[in-house]
Amino acid sequence: MARGRTIAIVSCAAVLAVGAAGGGAYYLLHTRGTPAETAQRFTAAWQAGDWTGMAGLLARPQQLGGYDQQRDALGVQSTSVKLGTITEGDDRASAPYTATLTLKDAGTWSYQGTIDLVVADRTWKVDWKPATLHPSMTAGAAFALETHWPERAAITDADGNRIDTGTAGGSVQQLVGYLDKAGKKDVAKLGASYKTGQAIGRGGLQETFQKRLAGTPSTEIKLGDKTLATIDGKEGQPVQTTLDPRAQAAAVGAVKDMDKPTSMVAIKPSTGEILAVVNNRGGFNRALDGRYPPGSTFKAITAIGLLASGMSPQDTVTCPMYATVGGLKIRNSDKEAFGSLSFLDSFAHSCNTTFAPLAQQKLGADKLLEAAEDVGFNQPLNIGVPATKGSFPRAESDAELAAEAFGQARITASPLTIASVAAAIADGTWRPPTLVPSLKQKAKEHALPDGVKEQLHAMMAAVVTKGTAKSAGLPTGTHGKTGTAEYGTGDDLKTHAWFMGFKDDVAFAVVVEGGGGGGSVAAPVAADFLKAL
Repeated sequence: MARGRTIAIVSCAAVLAVGAAGGGAYYLLHTRGTPAETAQRFTAAWQAGDWTGMAGLLARPQQLGGYDQQRDALGVQSTSVKLGTITEGDDRASAPYTATLTLKDAGTWSYQGTIDLVVADRTWKVDWKPATLHPSMTAGAAFALETHWPERAAITDADGNRIDTGTAGGSVQQLVGYLDKAGKKDVAKLGASYKTGQAIGRGGLQETFQKRLAGTPSTEIKLGDKTLATIDGKEGQPVQTTLDPRAQAAAVGAVKDMDKPTSMVAIKPSTGEILAVVNNRGGFNRALDGRYPPGSTFKAITAIGLLASGMSPQDTVTCPMYATVGGLKIRNSDKEAFGSLSFLDSFAHSCNTTFAPLAQQKLGADKLLEAAEDVGFNQPLNIGVPATKGSFPRAESDAELAAEAFGQARITASPLTIASVAAAIADGTWRPPTLVPSLKQKAKEHALPDGVKEQLHAMMAAVVTKGTAKSAGLPTGTHGKTGTAEYGTGDDLKTHAWFMGFKDDVAFAVVVEGGGGGGSVAAPVAADFLKAL
């Protein structure tokens, strides 16, 4: 009996052992997924910032706020996580990874860590703990950046002299801008390397080239009190402008005593480089952003179209006291009339009653538009600071075309626009006005039609020697065009005074807001400028 009982017990144990083995095999065969698949899904969700997706892969519910905190505190723009070779044991596995974070304005930072995995509810899950995010992470610890900025780089004139010290004059200050304390919106825009209260550029070139001038800081990545890594920074790069100190000083001297708002821009025709930008009033930068009717300075553009159409300065035209085009009655300044005269003399005396009919007869809306766009109207500007492009709407009637022919109707321009027209005529090619040579231009160069340059030079010389600018005291060799641009409403319209022109390799435009006649008011300002040069 004893022997039988023993046999029975042994047999029972054997059955239990076989059952256990079978149950284990069943358990293992029915574990869903693999540790590699779970680790891959977890890192893919991490890279995508899908914290909900990550939480769904955890063995135990956990708060994953550390990932958000890391991203926000370090200014993480993108995350890349690469898995290494996974090691696997009994119901556990370990997945090494390399995380590479791209930090805004700081560079990249890589570190290595481990994702532990465990079987839970017959599924491979992530056995998450703070060290899963970073090996040095502990509960309650937080990431932070500590930055050390290089010295801010300089903004200079064409000769390399600093113009960002606040001592270069008000007109230059308008272009340069200033330094200000960063606010929360600035930090959100510029990146986590910046802190509230930090000095940043505001307005002008300081703001446009903030990142270039500031450089990038050396950045310590910290976790609590521990420094995890240091990313080297880069020195700021200077911004050199085309401003010529002599031209700028001459322009300042020419406008400073004017009792009305006066602005001037000078350009080097052979390059399109801006030599001077001056306003005798602070605040609004009229020289770059003003929107004035150009008045009779625009006759130079109409003349480009007429000369290209086959006219010559010697052609005989008429300049009556009145002319009517498209129902619009046109008169000359002071109701002047010159009868029969040459096209050159009509230009020199600025005859509206010549140019309006000729524009209607020989050009039409499309050709006048083309002439305007060839010298910068409707062209995008990219000078590094706010500047309004010249606007020339296509004429919708003969009456509007007639008004456009002498710079009225809906045309608007700044001194920058008109100075670039003068520069185009001086050189024979319109070039986008340039203040910062390293800045890529959006507009393309345009050459004047063949033969126009020389003929128009003769006509603009006549303006100075015997025309509307004869009494302005302009130096010998000056070529120019006056403009008296009406504005406002009513019968007794006020006028802006314009003068644009060139001498040697300097082109310019002057506007005196509400100043009256271009020849008597604006041209003498240009004379003072040229004499100072």
